[in-house]
Amino acid sequence: MKALLSKVRAFAREEDGVALTEYLILLALLVGGVITAVTLAGTNLSTVWNGWAGWFTANLTP
Repeated sequence: MKALLSKVRAFAREEDGVALTEYLILLALLVGGVITAVTLAGTNLSTVWNGWAGWFTANLTP
C-alpha cells in the first residue's frame, strides 16, 4: 500500500504531465478558434457572394 501511495505522490509532483496538459488545452482552444473563424468567414463570404450575384443578375441582364 505504501508503494502505491508513494507512486501516486510522485506522479502528483511531476510537472511534465501538467505542462503537456496545459499545452493541449491551449492547442484545443486555438483550433476551436480557428474553426469558428473559418466557419463564420465562410458563411459571411457566401452571403456576400450571393448578394453580388443577385445584383449582377438584376442589373446587368439585358
